Amino acid sequence: MDRPENTPHIFSEQVLVSGNITPLTLTSDGRLRWTEGWQRCLTVKKDVLGFATEGPKIRIRAVVQGGGKICMFESSGRPVRKDYVFEPLSEDSLRLWCEKLREYIDSLGRPKRLFVFVNPFGGKKYASKIFVDHVKALLEDADIQITLQETQYQLHAKEVANSLDLSKYDGIVCVSGDGILVEVVNGLLEREDWDVAIKMPIGVVPAGTGNGMAKSLMDSVGDHCTAPNAVLAIIRGHKCSLDVATITQGETKIFSVLMLAWGLVADIDIESEKYRWMGSARINFYAFQRIFHLRHYNGCVSFVPAPGFEAFGESTNYQGISTGKQASCSPSEEEPVRVRHYGYQGPNIDLENLDWRTINGPFISIWLHNVPWGGEDIMAAPDAKFSDGYLDLILIKDCPPFSLLSSVMMKMNTGNHVRSPYVTYLKVKAFILEPGLQTDDPTKEGIIDLDGEVLARGRGTYKCDQKAPMAYDKLQITVDQGLVTLFSPKV
Repeated sequence: MDRPENTPHIFSEQVLVSGNITPLTLTSDGRLRWTEGWQRCLTVKKDVLGFATEGPKIRIRAVVQGGGKICMFESSGRPVRKDYVFEPLSEDSLRLWCEKLREYIDSLGRPKRLFVFVNPFGGKKYASKIFVDHVKALLEDADIQITLQETQYQLHAKEVANSLDLSKYDGIVCVSGDGILVEVVNGLLEREDWDVAIKMPIGVVPAGTGNGMAKSLMDSVGDHCTAPNAVLAIIRGHKCSLDVATITQGETKIFSVLMLAWGLVADIDIESEKYRWMGSARINFYAFQRIFHLRHYNGCVSFVPAPGFEAFGESTNYQGISTGKQASCSPSEEEPVRVRHYGYQGPNIDLENLDWRTINGPFISIWLHNVPWGGEDIMAAPDAKFSDGYLDLILIKDCPPFSLLSSVMMKMNTGNHVRSPYVTYLKVKAFILEPGLQTDDPTKEGIIDLDGEVLARGRGTYKCDQKAPMAYDKLQITVDQGLVTLFSPKV
């Protein structure tokens, strides 16, 4: 409901609207009010993208619900671009209006300069069209300067983010699926100035196959997962924190923001790449094949449970390898000279003195998730939070194929699969995966999937001859709470 008419105002002047003289008022709470047949208003913070002068007139560029909004009422329609033209009655009035509008918009902390990645090869290869049709137009309406970079190959975005002069920008935008976001985060965290670089806000515009992060952000406020809605969230400049998982194997470290999978989910995600021409339908198509030719994997998982989940698994005397931040340390009298480390080293956690729990296989699927949605139609972890310091673990040890299909896979679009008696669902602070062989064929191992890309390939797996970042062996995962900043639709 709108505020009362006596709300204090910043500025108010008579203007011409459609040939009629009417008072136009900018209130202290950021509302533009005028009469055009009936009382009208725009909320600058939510509705106004920007403005421009056209001779003696001001054109307000806005997005409104269902094509318009009437004071005292809210429409449930989707946002629609709409311009409102006002003509102040003097040059002084025009100048003052421009000053007051600019001052108020600038006070909102919106980005003014964005570096935009576009992945033209992701999903159904629509990203370039989405950028032209939606992203570019809206950002220009909001008077935001754009520097465009189309990615040319895998890890290109990581390379660019690693060397980008961040002082020139107020944020980075990824027009892609989840892969470019992951590359950008890894690129920023591998910089010498990672602790400053990682504070750069990152925006995600859905233009790929999965779009799990964009879906999670939009769904958090009940918005549709569309490119325009994602761009509006970036323009408005609201932000939220996001946990980062550090995956460690020996001296190798990789950073994750979405998920890690081993077993069924990883097999479906990676092996269905052969059907990429089908778009997102490839996932469902290949899932049916894998469910009715089900694989079980030997192995073991150990974890530090979040409070309230201590009853899961069996107590163990296992001790994790403690981690610590060693980035860019300067020698001091208290600290001996040592090798200088560039880049983020992971959260500082004493894993040796925590209470670890263990679950032994065989397993059908191990799935760790950082946000609720794994894709636009897969609510993998309904209780996941962006910045709670935990990962959600979805574990399946055994399940008949028909039950796996009916009570698990077919309910992932609502998150109700976690209620299946065959699914174990809990939150963990740290995690150890020790992957093993397929039970039915000991000559074959499995695939470990990290954020939609292969982290490790075992013997006899799909494209096992291709090099992967890590070995198919024991790895450790820890969580650093709220390390990344995202542009968010949350107000």
